[in-house]
Amino acid sequence: MRRLHLASAFVAFGLLAAAPAVAQVQQPAGSPAQREQVGALDFMDGEWRGTATTTMPGHTTVLAQTERVGSLLGGSVKLIEGRGYAADGSTQFNAFAILSWDERAGRYLFRSYANGYTGEYPFERTDNGFRWEMPAGPNAMIKYVAVVENGTWHEVGDYVAEGQPPRRFIELRLTRVGDTDWPGAGAVSPQP
Repeated sequence: MRRLHLASAFVAFGLLAAAPAVAQVQQPAGSPAQREQVGALDFMDGEWRGTATTTMPGHTTVLAQTERVGSLLGGSVKLIEGRGYAADGSTQFNAFAILSWDERAGRYLFRSYANGYTGEYPFERTDNGFRWEMPAGPNAMIKYVAVVENGTWHEVGDYVAEGQPPRRFIELRLTRVGDTDWPGAGAVSPQP
């Protein structure tokens, strides 16, 4: 019996001694399914520039619009930042989104931050872009549809209320201007 306890102690010690070596093995971030699903949206990656035209009753505004899109965690998470600039160069609009794949639910997770609001909204990849939507009050939704192909990004947003025709309130027309190493570049070095 004593030999069994002694043998168990040696096995446990061996496992504990090996744990740091196992922990140091490089593992890619995210699962293969997460990297595959988020990677299917790599056509969005890069820096984009163009215009955003917003139309409200009796008023239209045109901003210089930029988007930058890149990945983190081995390509299993995509970050998106949009900025709208007035003619004087001041930032009039700034939005940020995090896109990932929920393997258990079999769907994209899309969390948006804009205008003091945040939420997680339905997101769907399409053959040539994406679509997403968010609630906009009782019996109303805002629906965004984007076509991203051949170096152009065309996105529209419609306010859709029950019993009313859809009302277009925003249109983005962007051109891809290049690659970006954002947000992965500039990581903190482990060296002092």
